[in-house]
Amino acid sequence: MSWANQRVFEIVQTLPLEALESYLTNPEFTVAKILHHIVDGAEWYGYCITGQHHGFKQVYPKEMGDVAVLAAQLLIFDATLLEQSARDDEMLSIVEGEVATRNLLSTLIAQSVHHATEHRAQLVDALELRGYPAINLDDLDLWAFEAFER
Repeated sequence: MSWANQRVFEIVQTLPLEALESYLTNPEFTVAKILHHIVDGAEWYGYCITGQHHGFKQVYPKEMGDVAVLAAQLLIFDATLLEQSARDDEMLSIVEGEVATRNLLSTLIAQSVHHATEHRAQLVDALELRGYPAINLDDLDLWAFEAFER
């Protein structure tokens, strides 16, 4: 997941600034918003698992330098998730304000991967719809990662 996330963030940084305003059907859910949302989600899943926030101020990307800042934060958040995935499965209590829920660690890890994958695909579709060069998601799958690791 981290490898694919970083690759997408790197590619986005090569595009014109206007690419950040690309969207599919909801003009409020732009590429910039999706990038921020992926990072925010990774931090949130890490919080659910560890009970700790990293304390970073997440920028909303208005320029490509902001995308680089988010990518650096995401690298840390994804490393936390990867580290936590090595733990034995257990039921976790998650408290947010007045609401408390319980989830298995494995469910939260799986959802964090699904969340990032879903929004990377959404981001790629938004860019392609608006005429930006397509990012081939097959180049970011598990088999591509395995080849990269070799």
